[in-house]
Amino acid sequence: QVQLVESGGGLVQTGNSLTLSCTISGRTVKSFATGWFRQRPGMDRQFVAAIRRYSGVTAYSDSVKGRFTASRDNAKNTVYLQMNNLNPEDTAVYFCADRDQYPTEDLSSTRGYSTWGQGTQVTVSS
Repeated sequence: QVQLVESGGGLVQTGNSLTLSCTISGRTVKSFATGWFRQRPGMDRQFVAAIRRYSGVTAYSDSVKGRFTASRDNAKNTVYLQMNNLNPEDTAVYFCADRDQYPTEDLSSTRGYSTWGQGTQVTVSS
C-alpha cells in the first residue's frame, strides 16, 4: 500500500524560502508521477507542481513557475518542492500525491492521484 508523508512546512516571512519533502513508501511500478497540491481554507485543492518519476520532467502552475522547483531522489523515495520568494498568497496546507492512473492526461488534474499525504502547513507572514 502506498503511503506518502510530507514534512518541512513552517512559518516564514515574505521573500524567504522553504523546502518540502514527500517520502513515499509502497509504490508500485504503476506509479509514474508525484504531484504537489495546496489548499487554503474554504477553497478547492489547487495544483502546484508535479514531477514524473522516471524522466524527471516537471510541470508547474503559473502562480509558482519560476519560484518553485520540484525534484526527486528515487534512491531515497523522496520528492522535494523547493519554494523560493514566498509570499502570503502561498500560505496553505501542501499535499503530495501519487499518480498511478490516466498517464496521458494533464498532471495538473487531481484525477489520477490515488493516494495522498496528510499535508503540511506553510504560513508566510507579510
